[in-house]
Amino acid sequence: MDSVCHESILEQSLNRRDFNYNLERNMKKTAAIGALLVCSALSTQGLAKDMPKMQHSMQGMQKQGQMQMSEEQKEKHMRSMQAHMLMMHDYANRILGEKNARKKQKLKDEQLQLMKAHHKQMKAHRKKMMKMHTNMMK
Repeated sequence: MDSVCHESILEQSLNRRDFNYNLERNMKKTAAIGALLVCSALSTQGLAKDMPKMQHSMQGMQKQGQMQMSEEQKEKHMRSMQAHMLMMHDYANRILGEKNARKKQKLKDEQLQLMKAHHKQMKAHRKKMMKMHTNMMK
């Protein structure tokens, strides 16, 4: 009976030691996560404060540019965006529905060319707007 009692006490002691070890480990993890969260919050606040003035002025210019569009121009622009979006969705649906691997790849290539052309168009427009902005700042 004495050995059973000693084994039970030893087992309880080991369980407590494991529990304390796990508790200490979890507390360290929690502290590390907390420190990371605090650092993350501080760094995002710092980045927001350091945002370049140029970016703010461009955002304002974009809003002004949108406000200067006539209703007819806005309508035309929105319809153009809608047409592009519908074309992209059409390609996506045709790609998903196609069973033939070669035809599927051909559709993907066509869609990619369309995306590249649209990107090039947007890039040219952005460049034009930047040029207008630089001319206005002189």
